[in-house]
Amino acid sequence: MRERSAGRPIRLTLADVAARAGVSRATVSLVLRDSPLVAESTRVKVRGILDELGYVYNRSAASMRAARSRTVGLLIPGLSNPFFAELAAGVDQVLDEAGLALFLADSNESVAKQERVILRMREHGADGIIICPAVGTTKELISRLNAWSFPVVQALRHVSPLGDYASADYEIGMDRATEHLIRLGHRRIAFVGGEHMHSAYRERRDGFVTCMRRHGLSPDLILRAPLTRQAGIDAVSMLLEQDEPATAAICFNDVVAFGMLLGLSDRGLEAGVDLAVIGFDDVAESSLSRPPLTTVATMPNQIGQDAARLLLRRIAHPYGPPERVILPTRLVVRDSCGALRSARVA
Repeated sequence: MRERSAGRPIRLTLADVAARAGVSRATVSLVLRDSPLVAESTRVKVRGILDELGYVYNRSAASMRAARSRTVGLLIPGLSNPFFAELAAGVDQVLDEAGLALFLADSNESVAKQERVILRMREHGADGIIICPAVGTTKELISRLNAWSFPVVQALRHVSPLGDYASADYEIGMDRATEHLIRLGHRRIAFVGGEHMHSAYRERRDGFVTCMRRHGLSPDLILRAPLTRQAGIDAVSMLLEQDEPATAAICFNDVVAFGMLLGLSDRGLEAGVDLAVIGFDDVAESSLSRPPLTTVATMPNQIGQDAARLLLRRIAHPYGPPERVILPTRLVVRDSCGALRSARVA
C-alpha cells in the first residue's frame, strides 16, 4: 500500500494491485469485471490482494472510461489472400465515413490466437468486432461475446445464428459455375481446394455436388487442398494423371485457380484448351492473369461495407434481432474456361 501524504491516504491504483499480485494491470481489470477469461486460480489470488489492500472498485469512473473508443476490430484468417484485402478496404471505407478507426488482425486459422486478439481488443476498449471465424470456432464464442455486450458481426463464415452475418451466396455461385461447364459439354469436373471444414467450404461444395447430381453426373472428384497457388499447381498433375482425367476444374477460390493456370503452363498446356478452369471470388488479379480467369464474383469490398454497417447498427442498437446480408454472386466468363474461345471459333 502506498504511504500516506499530509495525513491523507494515497488512492490505490490497478497498477499497485497488479504489482503486488504479480500480474498485469489488464488482468486485475478483468477480475474486477468478473470476466470469464481469467483462470480461477488467478482470480482467487487477485481477489485476495484486493481485500488485503482494501481496494474499492470505482464503478462510476469505470463506466466513464468505458465510453466508446471509436475503434473497431477486424479479425480475418489469412492476410496473404487478396480477397481479404478487398474486404478490409470495404470495412474501412464505411468506418472512416462514420469517424471510426479500424484495427486489423490475422488469426492465421488459430482459435487460440483468435481468442488472444479478441481479449486485446476488449482490453483496449474496441466498440465491436467483425470476425471471419477461424477453423474450429464454435457458436459458444458468439454467445460469449453477446453475453459480454461486445458487438460482433460474422463475415464470410458463420458459426452461430445468434449473431449478425454478412457474406455472399456461395452455394448458388458454385451451382452456376458448375452448370456453365456442363453446358460447355464437360462431364468429368473436379472441385479443387479447401482443406478445412467450415460454412464457406460446405456451401461451395454443396453447390457443386447439387448441380452435378441434378445432371446425373458423379461429384466424386473433390480434391481437398490448402488454399495456395502451390496447391493449384499440384492439383493439375493429380487431375490429368487419373485413369479418367478431368476436363474441367472449379476452384474454391481464385488463388488456387491461379496456381492451376501456372501448373498447366509448366506442362506446356493452356487453361481453356487442355483443361477448363474456373475460380471463385473475382479478385482484381483475375482479369489480368494469363489467360484471364473465369470466376464467380462475390464482391468482397461490398461484403466488407455491409459487415461494417451491420456492426454500426449493432453498436447503436445492441438488443435488436440478428441481421443477415447475403449478396448475390455473378459468373464472370473469361478465357480460362474455353467458352470465349469456342464462341470465336464458331
